[in-house]
This record gives sequence, C-alpha cells and structure tokens, in this order.
Amino acid sequence: MKVKLLVFLFFIVIQTTCSQTEQLINGTVLCEQLSLNKVEIANFNSKHVVLTDKLGAFSIYAKIGDELIFISNNHDITKIIINQKTIETNNLIIYLNLKPEELNEVIVTKIPSIKLSKDAKWEEGKLDKMALDKAASTPKVLGVYTGRIENGMDIMRIGGKILGLFIKEKEAAKKEVILIDFTSLAKSSCDKKFYLETLHLKREQIDLFLQFCDADPESKLIAENANVLSVMDFLSKKNIEFKKL
Repeated sequence: MKVKLLVFLFFIVIQTTCSQTEQLINGTVLCEQLSLNKVEIANFNSKHVVLTDKLGAFSIYAKIGDELIFISNNHDITKIIINQKTIETNNLIIYLNLKPEELNEVIVTKIPSIKLSKDAKWEEGKLDKMALDKAASTPKVLGVYTGRIENGMDIMRIGGKILGLFIKEKEAAKKEVILIDFTSLAKSSCDKKFYLETLHLKREQIDLFLQFCDADPESKLIAENANVLSVMDFLSKKNIEFKKL
C-alpha cells in the first residue's frame, strides 16, 4: 500500500514540475488555408518573440498558463492561453482573420467649366496654341514694352499648378502629424478579455484605469510607437500601481 502511494505521489510531482517548466510548442499560422509568413508570435509572460517561416510554421517555448499573442499588420490580433491539452498535442493550428479594408477619403470638388479629355497633355497643348494665336492676332503698339513675352507660355496657368502642388503637399504634411491618443490605442490593441482576465479588473474599472494610464507622460511615447507588446507591457505595469491606490 505504501509503495502504491509513493508511486502516485511521484507521478503527481513529475506532472507538476513539467507544467511549471517551459516546453517547445510547435504550430502553424494560416489565413483562409494559406500559410502566413513573418507573423510575430509573442509569449506575453516571458516576452519571448518568434516569427513564422514561409510555410507559416513556428516554434516557441511556453508553459501552462502562458499567453501567446499572434500579431500581423494585415490581420486581427489573436491570443491563446497554453493549457495541458496544448502541451500534449504540440501541434497548434492558428487561423487569423483579415482586417476589414478602409476606403481612402474621397473629396468632391466643383467640376471646372472647361472639361479636359482623357488625354490631358493634348488638351493643354491645344490651350497653349489658342493663347499663341490670340496673342498673334492682338494689335501691338510699336516702341512700347508691355511686359508681355511674345509667343510665351501661359505663366498664370503654370504658376497656378505649382501653387496647387505646394498646397497639396502642405495638407498632406498636416494629415501625417495626427497621432492616435493612448486610450483609443489601448482599447483597439487589447480586448476586454485582456482587462478582465489578464489584469483582473472589473468592467466598471476599465475606463478609470485607462484614464490613470493616460495621465502618465510615458503613455504619450507608447502612443507614438503604437506597438502592441509595448502597450500591453505598459498596462500590466500600471495595473500594479492602480491596484495599490
């Protein structure tokens, strides 16, 4: 009887030890049955990061309870928790969903009175010829300089085009400096499951917690980089401070 008890305790100890030790987990990342290359797989607990190969395969060390995060620019973030079944199977198949495509902003302007054909260069040449013909038929005052360049190009039209290019570049530069605020970034990077189960917050505490994080100057640097792992790591650090209040 004592021998059976000792054997049973021995197996319990071995199983507990194995569950607390990192093991190599293998898997494949797919999207619509296609292999995904260079997908980041991050172990949120150990901060270890690997990439999938051309066949979508990966290997990463993890233990029971670790959270694996799958990150791709064109796909939604996916997270899984390593359990005993994952360790035993050791052949993960992860499917990522494509992000919905966003349409670029469309600006509707007033249609000009002169409509150009599809061949814009030909139409512009025609307008230049009309201007030259008009200038040739205009009576000239001999001996008086009017400041006009004979047979010259339409300076006003060319100047208008150059000015338009500068205005467009200036507007584009203004759009580029718009940054997302930290609260919006945190909500889009981490779902409610992360706040409720990983950070152990209550639903009514989430908004207050994000305000607490946003008050830290470091959150502005996090928002500029917009890195998912940096956001999650920052939230975990601030969660310890938040719960001490």
